[in-house]
Amino acid sequence: MDLMEAIKTRRSVRRYKPTPVPESLRRDVLNAARFAPSACNAQPWRFVIARNEETKLKLAAASNGQKFIAQAPIVLVACGIPDDAFPTVGGYMSSHVIDVTIAVDHLTLAAQAAGLGTCWIASFKEDKVREILGIPQDVRVVALTPLGYPDETPERTPRKRIEELVVYDRYQ
Repeated sequence: MDLMEAIKTRRSVRRYKPTPVPESLRRDVLNAARFAPSACNAQPWRFVIARNEETKLKLAAASNGQKFIAQAPIVLVACGIPDDAFPTVGGYMSSHVIDVTIAVDHLTLAAQAAGLGTCWIASFKEDKVREILGIPQDVRVVALTPLGYPDETPERTPRKRIEELVVYDRYQ
């Protein structure tokens, strides 16, 4: 599958088959994240891979009860390391959230191209995720995503027209 096809067909998957993800595919998906750009090439991220059933159930509970998360064979937890990031993007914020987000986006597209499903999870309680996985206080949890073979084909949701999203020369 080429890149534009992966972009156009990627959907949030909320039902997964119990089929394990082969290590080679998992590595390919994580390598896509590894090659993501970051401010000053700092790569201020770490991915925690949850495979244990009990751990996945706890992560689902910490994600405001989104039980489908634990169905997937793997749950990836994307962490940002502010101390390793470029300190002032735009003069007001650390780059770690942007950098990790780009890495996760690479990961989700690589997963789609490989026939795997993902779902961005932004609704979670960071303190609980930290506790479950032993994440230190100076590391921030940015997102979670289940990773596995889809057991559904989500419908395409409408997208805005490009004319609604792009302006030229001046914000309107």
